[in-house]
Amino acid sequence: MATKPSWLTVSPMSGSGNDTLQNTASVHTGRLVRTGTVTVTAVGVSLPKTYSVTQEAKAEFISIDNGSSMAAEKGGGTVTVTGKSNSAALTFAWVGDDHEATIAAKYTAGGKQTNNSEAIAGDPGGSAEYSWSVELTLPANTTIEQVDRTLKVSNGSSISQQIVIEQTAGDATLSLSEESITIPADGSAVSVTVTSNTSWTVS
Repeated sequence: MATKPSWLTVSPMSGSGNDTLQNTASVHTGRLVRTGTVTVTAVGVSLPKTYSVTQEAKAEFISIDNGSSMAAEKGGGTVTVTGKSNSAALTFAWVGDDHEATIAAKYTAGGKQTNNSEAIAGDPGGSAEYSWSVELTLPANTTIEQVDRTLKVSNGSSISQQIVIEQTAGDATLSLSEESITIPADGSAVSVTVTSNTSWTVS
């Protein structure tokens, strides 16, 4: 005999004579509908009566915990982006050309390691939303400007979100190839190489 699913609450659970059963459910975050059966038995009635219950699914979604942007250190290294979804698979990609930053080959979703763009084992998003995370590796920012990189997280189709990784500007640098030079008597040129990532002047 079927019993009601745990996500469904029926009130009252017992009674006598005529009554009305109120059916409520916990919030459903999966992208597939869920169904169950409620069985009602009565004293002196040999065959129980049942009714089926269907709860609508939540629309497929992807969210990013950090919002639309997050900061990264100028020295580079690993940055972790996290969020929630109920998609069957997630795809992570840079928007536009990327500059040496890399996306890990595997992401974590619902506690499972999954290759980028591949379906998550067991499809946890069918029955409930899950948490996901992906690691990005950024090179050091050797410029004096903030470097922005946009990561797109999608279901491989029409559902997607983006986040801008804002990497702090690097330190201004200046070095010379020589500490001292000697110019010949005839005054011909001797070169000194300036290496810098910012504007400079000679005085």
